[in-house]
Amino acid sequence: MSDNWIVQNLERALEVWNSKLSEIWRLITQSPQEFKDGAIWSIIESIHGSLQAVGYALLVLFFVVGVMKTCGSFAELKKPEHAIKLFIRFALSKAVITYGMELMLAFMKIIQGVIRTIMNSAGFGAATETILPQEIVTAIESCKFFESIPLWAVTLIGGLFIWVLSFIMILNVYGRFFKLYMYTAIAPVPLAAFAGEPTQSIGKSFLKSYAAVCLEGAIIVLACIIFSVFAGSPPSIDPNAAPVTMVWSYVGELIFNMLILVGCIKMADRIIREMMGL
Repeated sequence: MSDNWIVQNLERALEVWNSKLSEIWRLITQSPQEFKDGAIWSIIESIHGSLQAVGYALLVLFFVVGVMKTCGSFAELKKPEHAIKLFIRFALSKAVITYGMELMLAFMKIIQGVIRTIMNSAGFGAATETILPQEIVTAIESCKFFESIPLWAVTLIGGLFIWVLSFIMILNVYGRFFKLYMYTAIAPVPLAAFAGEPTQSIGKSFLKSYAAVCLEGAIIVLACIIFSVFAGSPPSIDPNAAPVTMVWSYVGELIFNMLILVGCIKMADRIIREMMGL
């Protein structure tokens, strides 16, 4: 690392950015069961198991309400075709609550496979690091004291922006994990709504929302891949420009690319929901 304070400030900011980007790649390919050595997942499993009893109670309630609303009279229940239809609905709804965890994990594994396929197809096994070009380092180190004063302001502002964007980016990825945990924990309650025809829309909406959260990972990976291509081709540098202009141009273009990545990650949920018609 250079002895120049201005260079050190920029390099530290880029180190934070690169570490958070690498952490995203690690998290996005990690299953919720492996996150934090499975400590959180064990609690989620306990909550899910406890709520299954509530789900079974709601299953009966939704089923009775559905029968009362869809059947004009009890005479209709004597019809074999109607009785079989209701029995199948009840049995399938009970199976969804009983094996809801397994079904959700199976879908999660499918999405993880999609994410790995995207990464392998693009040829990216890890995030590309953003490195401060040597031309910028040389230009900054060649500046005298009074010439470096504007550079202090530029690097302080630019470094602050990079730090803030880094934490916004990683918080959104952690937020996806927490949403997966919450959906899995409370799953028996909304899934019980499948027992009644009038309430089945609740269960459908829940499954669509859960699928949207899972698919966010694919959008985040695509955004990181696009940014990695940008990072692989760093902003152009004019060697004849003044040092402050050179640094300002480089930092500004770099922050613009970072804003695009953070914006795509933040909009991942909205993009998936629009695709799924939610």
